[in-house]
Amino acid sequence: MTATAVLESPADDDDDFEDLLPEPVVLTKLPPPAAVTVVVRSLLTLAVLSGWLVAYALGVSAVQQARTQQQLYNDFREKLALATVPIGGEIDPGTPVALIEAPGIGLRQIVVEGTSSGVMRDGPGHRRDTALPGQPGTSVVYGHAAAFGGPFRRVTELQPGDPVTATSGLGVMRYEVTGVRRESDPLPAPLPSGGARLTLVTAEADGWRSGWAPNRVVYVDAVLKSGDVLPGHPGRPRSVAVAEKAMQADPDALVPLVFWLQVFVAAALATTWARQRWGGLQTWFVGAPILLACLWGTVETLAEFLPNLS
Repeated sequence: MTATAVLESPADDDDDFEDLLPEPVVLTKLPPPAAVTVVVRSLLTLAVLSGWLVAYALGVSAVQQARTQQQLYNDFREKLALATVPIGGEIDPGTPVALIEAPGIGLRQIVVEGTSSGVMRDGPGHRRDTALPGQPGTSVVYGHAAAFGGPFRRVTELQPGDPVTATSGLGVMRYEVTGVRRESDPLPAPLPSGGARLTLVTAEADGWRSGWAPNRVVYVDAVLKSGDVLPGHPGRPRSVAVAEKAMQADPDALVPLVFWLQVFVAAALATTWARQRWGGLQTWFVGAPILLACLWGTVETLAEFLPNLS
C-alpha cells in the first residue's frame, strides 16, 4: 500500500488561530451623567448673566440713560414753559423736578424725584424727605458714580468756589461749592434762617475698585448764592424707605426678577426642544431674539439690586 500524506494549508492554520482570539473591544464614549450636564449648563448660564450684568451696568446702561435723559429734558422744558413743574406736595417717583449743571466737570442732568435704584436708572435722584432746589433747607441729590452712565463720577473734582446751578419750578438757583466730605468728616455749619444748601451725594473707591466698584459715600456741599428762596407746597414726606437711602438696593425688584428668570428658563427649554425637531439654524433664527430679550429683561432687573450710588 502507498501512504498518502495529507498536508494542511497555512491558510487553514491562520483561520484556526483567529478563532482562538477574543472579540475586539469597541470603546464607546458615554455621555456625561445628567447631574454633571445640569451643573455645567447652570454655571455657563450664571457666567453669561454675570458677564452681561457687568457689560450692561458699565456700558450699555449709559446709552439707555442718555436716551432717557433726552426724553426727560424735553418733558422738563415743556413743563417749565407751562409752569407745571412740581414744587412740593406728593410727587410721583421718576418725575423730573430739576435740571442740575456744573460746567467745571461737564455735568448737566435732569434730576428725578426719588432715590431708589429703580428710579435712578433714569438719572440723578432727589431725596424725597429733603427740600427741593430753591426751597429753604438742604436739598439732597443722589447720583451714580459708575453705573448708568455715572453722571456723578466727577463731582469729587469740584473745588470750593465752583458754581453749581439748579433750575426747578421755583426758578434758577446758583450755588457755590464749599467742600467735599466723607462720612467721617464733620458736618457743614448750620444754615442761617431762610438759607439753602445743595448736597450732591455719590460713591467712590480706591485701588482696584476705583472707577467700577465704588463702595463708600462721598458728599459735595454747595450753598445758595443767588436766586429767590421760596416755600413749596406742603405735604412733603418726612422720611424715606431704606431702599431710598445711600448705598441701598431696591427690594421691589425681586418680583420682576423672579418673573424674568422664569421666562428666561422657559425660553431656554423651548429652544432646546425646538432644536431637536427643527434643526439648529431654524431654531436659532427664531429663538435667539427671544433669548436676548429675556436676557436683557433679567439683567436690567438685576441691576436694580446694585447700590443706588454705585
